[in-house]
Amino acid sequence: MRPPGRGGVPPASPALLLLLLPALMQLLGGPRGVVAGTGAGAPSELRVRVRLPDGQVTEESLQADSDADSISLELRKPDGTLISFTADFKKDVKIFRALILGELEKGQSQFQALCFATRLHHNEIIPSEAMAKLRQKNPRAVRQAEEVRGLEQMHMDVTVNFSQGGLLSPHLRNVCAEAADAIYTRQEDVRFWLEQGVDSFVFEALPKPSEQMLLPRCGQVGDRGKPCVCRYGLSLAWYPCMLKYCHGRDRPTPYKCGIRSCQKSYSFDFYVPQRQLCLWDEDP
Repeated sequence: MRPPGRGGVPPASPALLLLLLPALMQLLGGPRGVVAGTGAGAPSELRVRVRLPDGQVTEESLQADSDADSISLELRKPDGTLISFTADFKKDVKIFRALILGELEKGQSQFQALCFATRLHHNEIIPSEAMAKLRQKNPRAVRQAEEVRGLEQMHMDVTVNFSQGGLLSPHLRNVCAEAADAIYTRQEDVRFWLEQGVDSFVFEALPKPSEQMLLPRCGQVGDRGKPCVCRYGLSLAWYPCMLKYCHGRDRPTPYKCGIRSCQKSYSFDFYVPQRQLCLWDEDP
């Protein structure tokens, strides 16, 4: 790793006044909530105000490209950390990136970048063509997720070769450019991607799990030059995780009429060769 770089069929929720197609809304009589549609189009962006798990409010950007079949989300935490999430439906890959601000008064660099790549299951988030049609009726409203999904803890035991990362996902080289030597994934995901035809030289093994188990957590290591197991946690405060379907008297089958929003947190454990590459991990 290199040192840190440069700097049932429920009704639509009245709490989420997002519209996908105004004309469709009029046709349906203007129900409040979120309505979903289909179709391709140019990349689109939606900015929403969201409430974080600690109660603070921040702005979140959601972008969708139905042609590339991808979705990206970005938010800035109150401490300045920039969190981004990319879902690549074509390659079954999701990418998390964290740009963590350093404490200059402690001799740390301006920021440190981390990337985590894991398998994307298509039921985790709504399709890109539906995301591309989201529209916001009340930009000043603060969104809070309807469903809080459980914490997912992951042990990252493989790194991704940045120079070959485009073979895993064309988004990786751009998203993880500042974390070229800190892109982590898991053996179980690698096995799936290998079955899909991804070349094995894209991945590089870290010390075996049995060896890592002998290493202490970085929060227990005082010597900044010693190897340890680092932990980093992040949360997606609000994202459209599911399409809603409604019934109509004049329609024989359910139709898309909105979205359900979710919040989900992740915890990543990974090997670092030096404690100084994990200075945020202070928990024992």
